[in-house]
Amino acid sequence: MRSLQAKIAFAYLALALLIIGLSAVALIELGRISDKVREGGKVAELFDATLEMRRFEKNHFLYGQAGDLADHARYVARAQDLLKRDAAAIDALAGAGAAGRLAAELGLYAEAMAAHAGDPANEELAAAVRARGYRIVTVGENLALAERKSVDAALQAHQRNFLILLAAVAAILVATGFWLARRVTTPLKAMESHMEAVANGQLTRLSPDSRDREFVSLTGAFNHVLDELERRQHTLVRAEKLASLGTMLSGVAHELNNPLSNISSSAQILKEDSDGDPAFRAQLVADIDAETLRARRIVRSLLDYSGDRAFQAAPIPFAELANDTLRFLKNRRPPGVETRLDVAPGLVVHGDRPRLQQVLLNLVGNAYDALAAPAAGGHGELLISARPVVVGEKGDDFPVQSGRCRTGSAAVDIVVADTGPGIPPQALERIFDPFFTTKEIGHGSGLGLFIAFEIVEEHEGCLIAANRPEGGALFRIRLPAAPKEPPQ
Repeated sequence: MRSLQAKIAFAYLALALLIIGLSAVALIELGRISDKVREGGKVAELFDATLEMRRFEKNHFLYGQAGDLADHARYVARAQDLLKRDAAAIDALAGAGAAGRLAAELGLYAEAMAAHAGDPANEELAAAVRARGYRIVTVGENLALAERKSVDAALQAHQRNFLILLAAVAAILVATGFWLARRVTTPLKAMESHMEAVANGQLTRLSPDSRDREFVSLTGAFNHVLDELERRQHTLVRAEKLASLGTMLSGVAHELNNPLSNISSSAQILKEDSDGDPAFRAQLVADIDAETLRARRIVRSLLDYSGDRAFQAAPIPFAELANDTLRFLKNRRPPGVETRLDVAPGLVVHGDRPRLQQVLLNLVGNAYDALAAPAAGGHGELLISARPVVVGEKGDDFPVQSGRCRTGSAAVDIVVADTGPGIPPQALERIFDPFFTTKEIGHGSGLGLFIAFEIVEEHEGCLIAANRPEGGALFRIRLPAAPKEPPQ
């Protein structure tokens, strides 16, 4: 039975059959009680006949009227008829032969009454009639009492059996509830936790926690959605990188314009002054060579950034990386924004240059966008600072201790801060989630900070976001320091 629907249907069918069985048992018990009540009616009818018989006996003894004697005979005959009719019920109640013995006693009683009617003055005959009548009434009373006890016992047995069956039904209901909870609730809770992980950006595939067909199908559909989501996320990440590449291209075009202009000017002078001072001509050639190298370095930075290559970590002078990034983003900087670079001399980080440059491009680009927003009015300051640290030493206030950010390791702390409007407090917890953005629709994909976070984690570093006390956003990066070269 690999279908959850079939299992639930089977559970409800079993409960329905159990309830039907309980109802049938209750009906059988009620039928038995009804039979007991009918038998009790028969015994009560016999007992009433004996009481009436004794009543007319006493009236005859007191008044000696012929009518009382006739009524007495009529009730004796009535009792005898009831004994013949209900002999089986009386025997079942009082034991085998009880109806026959009572009938014989009634016969002797009738004979004694007839003898007394022939000799009313004989007290011995009157005493015999009274004694036999008393025994008959006592037997009838005992029969009625036994019948009441039998009915009471049947009622108590019915109540006990009903409570036992009710407890059994309750236990089965509880067991069925736990079974359904294990079969339904547990896999659903597992799927809910996986969905929460997906909502937080962890595209972890599901393994079916149940072999039921419905959950297997649902898990397959969920994994298909994850695969599609991952594929589209890769597409969007590539689009985000292409967007960053476009930004960089704009900066490169602007940067290339200067060395090309210098090369063109120097070449034009050489062309026009072919017989000039040899020293001056040599200087112009040297300038052309220097500007050509400068242009080649700019183009190489672009090629390194745009190339889709494996992660390659190497020592990187951070000041050079930051200056290149600011130069490429020069056109995006609002006119009223000042940029301040505070990097310790000779500071070197260990990482993949194009990837780290993408982190800085995203962070600095976001800062420029924030400073250009109406809330900042296009004025303010962007700060990029970097300093070497030893994790866990006195004065180290970095809140994350993971990856390479472990106590005692050498690291580089990088800060990218601005004086803009800052990050909304409710967005701080989700700022690095994929597709989450605080920008207006059409002005951001929500992948820039997610990509930056992924790149920093790829470098075994840490990236956190906060708001500055004086206003503005603050991003802190901790990267592993470049390993020291062994002495030659």
